[in-house]
Amino acid sequence: MFPQDKLDRINELAAIAKKRELTEEERLERAALREEFLDDFRGRFKKQLDDIEIVDAGDPRLGGKSMAKMPVRPKDRN
Repeated sequence: MFPQDKLDRINELAAIAKKRELTEEERLERAALREEFLDDFRGRFKKQLDDIEIVDAGDPRLGGKSMAKMPVRPKDRN
């Protein structure tokens, strides 16, 4: 998980940028923090995708159960 103090700093720099132009040092810091955040996000997202298991109806791990007979959770409705 991305550290909260770094996320707070990104938001602080964004607020400063709305009031005035950032200094070169602040722009570089913001760019580095954003890249670090994106790297963390991409890594966590890739892990989530890698953990997805696609189940085939003919898969022997289902123990002969048909996908049509398996219970389906209703979708959340907002």
